[in-house]
Amino acid sequence: MQIMKHLVKNRLALAALITLGLLYFMALFAPFFASYQYDADDCLYSWAPPAKIHPFSFKDKMFRPFVYGQTYRINDYYARVYREDKTKIYPIRFFVKNFDYKIFGQGKTNIHLFGIDEGKIFILGADLKGRDIFSRILYGSRISLSIGIVGAGLALLIGLFLGGIAGYFGGEIDNIIMRFSEMFMMAPYFYLILALRASFPPNLSSTQIYLLIVVILSILGWAPVSRIIRGMALSLRETDFVYAARASGLGDFAIIRRHILPHTFSYVITAFVLDVPSYILGESALSLIGLGIQEPEASLGNLLSQAMGIVNIRLFPWILYPGLVILLVTICFNVLGSALRDAVDPKRKIL
Repeated sequence: MQIMKHLVKNRLALAALITLGLLYFMALFAPFFASYQYDADDCLYSWAPPAKIHPFSFKDKMFRPFVYGQTYRINDYYARVYREDKTKIYPIRFFVKNFDYKIFGQGKTNIHLFGIDEGKIFILGADLKGRDIFSRILYGSRISLSIGIVGAGLALLIGLFLGGIAGYFGGEIDNIIMRFSEMFMMAPYFYLILALRASFPPNLSSTQIYLLIVVILSILGWAPVSRIIRGMALSLRETDFVYAARASGLGDFAIIRRHILPHTFSYVITAFVLDVPSYILGESALSLIGLGIQEPEASLGNLLSQAMGIVNIRLFPWILYPGLVILLVTICFNVLGSALRDAVDPKRKIL
């Protein structure tokens, strides 16, 4: 409760929390917010620019948001140059019917937040294959943002378990666990990810790749957490309430679970929030270079693969929008993590 009060007072952290909540909500219900499926392509709209939404037009007697149709010509460099076709007017409608989808695997519906009756509407433009970038960002966020939460959570659980055991028992157990964690911390993080991913078969399904990335990132991320938890457990095992628990006949693992680990909560929640961006960036980097989520499945990483060439960025700058989403998520998590760290720090000054 005290943490929430601190976050409410910190306007920047509150804005970051609301932004993250909105992004995760939209990713969770991606089919509803998306106008098209993530793999719906149309080569007639290759590299179509972001749609210009007009609020109204007295000339065309249109008093609601609308878009004009699009037409294109081939320039001297054999590239498409799009322009508005003002003879075709498409009003933007809300809660329209389009492709079918299921909500949490249950039921079936075809209601979407917005759309047009004819033609195409690309809020953030289209890619090389004419796929809607906005829709692909929504579906890609499902994968990238969930990997951040699941990966960081799994690494934290491993670090809690091993760090708590090392700090409580000490001696040889502590020495073995800490030397084992140092083996992971010494190796270059990104190159070790590449080596582990490259050691698996290339013809894996998207689900298998997703689980594989989560496992790899979690295995490599538990070591720093375990060292901090180990240090906290070393000090907590000498406290009076731990001695009292031993005297009452409580087992060692029960003491760790009930008395040692709960007292690390303030650090754990902060570390979790601050670690999530690194897992999102790890997945994005793997997908960017073709070792992560594969086409036509979408992730924020492989959406940026078409931005590898400076020519594409120069001609079609809207392909950088997935990178802006990654940047926004990273900033929000770091701002929120910093605010949480201040909220749980017993030494901070209360103004």
